[in-house]
Amino acid sequence: MKKVLFWAGVVLSATLLIFSLRGLKLDEFSSSLRQANLVWLVPGIAAYFVAVTLRAWRWQRLLQPVGYIPLSRLFTIVVIGYMGNNIYPARIGELVRAYVLKRSRGVSIATSLSTVFIERLVDAIVMASFVFIGLPRVPNLPDWVRQSVLVGSGFFAVATVIVLTLAMAPSLTHGVANALAARLLPLRMRAPALGFVEQFVQGAAGLRSPTNLLAIVVGSVFIWLTETAKYWCIAQGFGLSLGFVDLMLVNGVSNLFTIIPGPPGAVGTFDAGSILTLEALGVSQALASAYTVVLHVALWLPVTALGLTFFLREGLHWSDLRNAREVT
Repeated sequence: MKKVLFWAGVVLSATLLIFSLRGLKLDEFSSSLRQANLVWLVPGIAAYFVAVTLRAWRWQRLLQPVGYIPLSRLFTIVVIGYMGNNIYPARIGELVRAYVLKRSRGVSIATSLSTVFIERLVDAIVMASFVFIGLPRVPNLPDWVRQSVLVGSGFFAVATVIVLTLAMAPSLTHGVANALAARLLPLRMRAPALGFVEQFVQGAAGLRSPTNLLAIVVGSVFIWLTETAKYWCIAQGFGLSLGFVDLMLVNGVSNLFTIIPGPPGAVGTFDAGSILTLEALGVSQALASAYTVVLHVALWLPVTALGLTFFLREGLHWSDLRNAREVT
């Protein structure tokens, strides 16, 4: 089933990419690349690693009930996770993060994954907010893109409300889980399922403090604003006269597209979302494509190289990536 979903994602990613690149004039694309001022990559990449540091800090807040884990340790693990996402399909990097944290700190896989799941939901809501802020600026965005983004945003909004409600009300969560397990699951599956729910409740404990919850939400907004600063820096290198809000929209749509399962590094989905949004903002297809290629490489290469360095320094092996998949 996983292979079917993966290949379906690959086909969909390829279809989106082909659709976004149809009619591309290669000479104009090459010219746009040659004229880019790549010096702007330096502050852009610096902004990106500030955002990665903020992600490690947010994870530290979510893991507080488990115990104190130094920010430097979590930064290393987050970067290794990015490397895993960028070279393996199906976002295996999230499993690698949980695996490495268990290996080094003894935190259960289920607890780690519940915090990662919460991170992704909050990220999706922030991305959806960026999209809603920017959508009025692009009335000519293709209807299917607009509708897909709105439907996806609505789904994640509902999911986030449900998850936050369950996270902050453990007694309610246990009651619902016990009732559903008794009705829907055979006896042999109830204990493992309820055990997973218990681990989720433990992983979500960091949300029950109003101060912590506010810090996580505000921190998530700053994470994505900082990442958008990278989009802005690279846009300066291409001479794009786009405002910061425009690039918030590009960031939001391109990252919401990556929810579609597909090849490692979100190849195809990210690119299609970025190119289509930039075209809707009035950027030529050639320039939009050149910008997106450089942006994607700048998002992929530095963190993957650093993640591989950390991976080897930790004494990890490629077999550990398989172990991360098998342990779940």
